[in-house]
Amino acid sequence: MLKFALPLVLLVVCVSAVFAQQRTYCNPINIDYGYTPFERFSEQGRHRATADPVIVNFRDTLYLFSTNQEGYWYSADMLDWTFVYRKFLLDDKYTHDLNAPAAWVMGDSLYVYGSTWELDFPIWKSGNPTVDDWEIAVDTLNVGAWDPAFHYDEEDDRLYLYWGSSNEFPLLGTEIRTGDLQTTGLTRPIMKLHPDDHGWERFGEYNDNVFLAPFVEGAWVTKHNGKYYFQYAAPGTEFSGYADGVLVSENPLGGFRYQAHNPFSYKPGGFARGAGHGATFQDKHGQYWHVSTIFISVKNNFERRLGIWPAGFDADDVMYCNTAFGDYPTLLPGAAEGKDFTEGLFAGWMLLNYQKPVQVSSTLGGFHPNFAVDEDIRTYWSAATGEAGEWLQTDLGEVSTIHAIQVNYADQDAEFLGKTLGKKHQYVIHGSNDGQAWEVVVDKRENQTDVPHDYIELPEPVQFRYLKLENHAMPTGKFAISGFRVFGRGAGEKPAPVEDFVVLRASREKDGNRLASWMKWRNHPEADGYNIYFGKDPDKLYGSIMVYGDNNYYFTGMDKADTYYFQIEAFNENGISERSEVRKVE
Repeated sequence: MLKFALPLVLLVVCVSAVFAQQRTYCNPINIDYGYTPFERFSEQGRHRATADPVIVNFRDTLYLFSTNQEGYWYSADMLDWTFVYRKFLLDDKYTHDLNAPAAWVMGDSLYVYGSTWELDFPIWKSGNPTVDDWEIAVDTLNVGAWDPAFHYDEEDDRLYLYWGSSNEFPLLGTEIRTGDLQTTGLTRPIMKLHPDDHGWERFGEYNDNVFLAPFVEGAWVTKHNGKYYFQYAAPGTEFSGYADGVLVSENPLGGFRYQAHNPFSYKPGGFARGAGHGATFQDKHGQYWHVSTIFISVKNNFERRLGIWPAGFDADDVMYCNTAFGDYPTLLPGAAEGKDFTEGLFAGWMLLNYQKPVQVSSTLGGFHPNFAVDEDIRTYWSAATGEAGEWLQTDLGEVSTIHAIQVNYADQDAEFLGKTLGKKHQYVIHGSNDGQAWEVVVDKRENQTDVPHDYIELPEPVQFRYLKLENHAMPTGKFAISGFRVFGRGAGEKPAPVEDFVVLRASREKDGNRLASWMKWRNHPEADGYNIYFGKDPDKLYGSIMVYGDNNYYFTGMDKADTYYFQIEAFNENGISERSEVRKVE
């Protein structure tokens, strides 16, 4: 859910009361993403876009900043996000607001700084950021920093700045004096990519593009048990394999070693793909999470969304991020307290309508109806208009138990550039067992908020075979849906364990083939898809890949020198199979 600061207090209270018991959320997170402010990025249609997120915990409230949003969000529970409008860049020469902003807590204030190669950006601070109450902490920072990240080491009362975004130069770091917020003058190279050794760092959708060097960006540092975990993104924001890796050191400005278990934040498959350029934070319960960028890259390479994944450090101080079923219903911080984050926080509700029959009121051109149920955020169905009464109906195939629904809107013929306020989506969802007699399941006809990725956990599960989504109002453009996703449990059997799982690793080092493996398994006729788990220790299979509608996968994200372990499971609308035996490849 989503709300604006101050003007809609009464509405906020009412809406929050209805969903006071909600225990789950679903990626992409449901916030009122602004539209790209750049006309030159809109040649294939105006669209929502943000990326490069950072979430920090200030006084047990989470604050979310991301690219070009003319403001930020805050939340007490990681579900309801309130937007605060604020332009940090007041100079008319900037079309945009903050790019890849940095945010950090130091003392009794929250600080914010944006990307720049110039020296005319201020650092802002606030002791009361739930409203637009900011002051300039320092007029200019004496180092231009693109993709900045600040780490305040509370134990030592020292502040560090890390920055960089390049396919040529390394990421850099320096110490910042806490008194005047200026660099001490010594800048150190922290790291650069090694794509010849790390397959996931190679450029391209399949990490196989050799004509362009990969990009490194998105610095972030987390301190844990006296060690500094330096996080970085590669190889490019426009790819499914956009991921975050991590280096470890006892020194905040040098001596970083590549963590064996990399990439630590990785999601190349499923509905919402990509998990790069992000930040790791702790909630008020002390649990770790990682927020990062989800790619769409259809109307423009920089068309993106945001996701939040469970993260942490295991008993051996290995940093991990769990994206398995990461775009399915996931437990919120309160409900996740005491859970084992290494095992994930998936609520157990399966997708009920993958590639199931769809009927619609109308169709615009080649934006076909089944694009709304194909588990690909990049494709979408569009009605011929955005008028009230346009509808989409999904057939679950049998009467099923429904726990939650996600409505993902797409941008077709949108009119806006930049941030918009006061927009709204209004719709109603009906359920039926025969396609003739309908009951209201979700009623958002009076909704007054902008909910581009609306997620509704039902107060009590319901049982229906058919669901119909009917439009009542759109903020702009046509009624277009990239994913009408229904979660719960079917009435049938879950798949049997996967058989004949084979992993073949190429051995020719001269052309880098040890960076890839080809996996194949016997196709299960009852399976909708498969999860492949991988890692460098049979007890630390933290990486995951979701595969729909196929029984093979070419994995190009391996590190050349290391032994790997793999495991696979099948899933459908009824549940998940037991995992296969672990396969070792050297």
